[in-house]
Amino acid sequence: MFEFSINNSAPKSELYRELVRSADALTKGEPDGIANMANIAALLWEYLPDVNWTGFYRVIDGELVLGPFQGKAACIRIALGDGVCGAAAASGQTQLVEDVHAFPGHIACDANSLSELVVPVTRAGQVVAVIDLDSPILARFDADDVSGIEALAGLLADRI
Repeated sequence: MFEFSINNSAPKSELYRELVRSADALTKGEPDGIANMANIAALLWEYLPDVNWTGFYRVIDGELVLGPFQGKAACIRIALGDGVCGAAAASGQTQLVEDVHAFPGHIACDANSLSELVVPVTRAGQVVAVIDLDSPILARFDADDVSGIEALAGLLADRI
C-alpha cells in the first residue's frame, strides 16, 4: 500500500514537487502503462483541489482513446485536432483554457467543467497520450499547474 502526505494547501510549486515524487514512487519499475496511468489519475484526483476530472487519453491508431481516469464518464474517442485534448495531441503543445465555452470546438463530456488543462506526453518526439484536468471553476489552472503537469508528463513518458 502507498500512503502519501501531500499538502494540497501548500504553494503549488511545492504541491507539484511532491506529486511528481509520489508519481515516481508509484510508477518506478512498473512496466504496465495502464496501471501507471490509473494510479496517477487517482493521485491527481486525490491531491489537486477544485478538479472534477483527472485522467488520460492515449493516442491509438491516429485518434485519442480514453484511458484511466477519475470523474464522470467521459467521451471514449476524440479525433486529433478536436476539442482541447485533440488540439494538445495534434499540436504537441500544452493547452491551458480558462473558459472552455470560449474554446472553439470544445467537447463537453461534463457540463460542470469550466476550465481545462491538457498536457501532451511525448516519447521519442511523438505524442503518446495527454493528461487531461478539468475544473468546475473558471480559470482554475495557471502557469504553476502547467509547469507541474508538464514535469509529471516528462516523468511518465517512458512509463505509460
